[in-house]
Amino acid sequence: MEALGSWLKENLYKYRPTSPMGKTIAYAHKRWVGLSAYTLHGQMEIDNNLVENAVRPLAIGRKNYLFAGSHEAAEMTAAMYSFMASCKKNNIHEFEWLKDVFERIQSINHKSLYQLLPSNWKEYRPT
Repeated sequence: MEALGSWLKENLYKYRPTSPMGKTIAYAHKRWVGLSAYTLHGQMEIDNNLVENAVRPLAIGRKNYLFAGSHEAAEMTAAMYSFMASCKKNNIHEFEWLKDVFERIQSINHKSLYQLLPSNWKEYRPT
């Protein structure tokens, strides 16, 4: 990594800034601290594939929101996508969570609504 960082510095001005190589070197050099951060912190991932895969359904859904019928319907659809993604992340069967939320939401105290969030649901669901 050090050799690559040094090479970027050495070659930063050897290529025209508008050339493909010049743009590539400038891009990497400008972001070098962030690009190499994973080598300094073992808990960091080398890429963000997990995050990108988690939000991909939201990005796909964003196109579909245009055809939701109204702004409010699009917001509700986006919220539902978010809840379903949270269920997946927390290893919760989406239908089981949704069924329980629909059964409990009318009678739960507004201060306890956080218990229905997928991240808290396993801890607070009735057995």
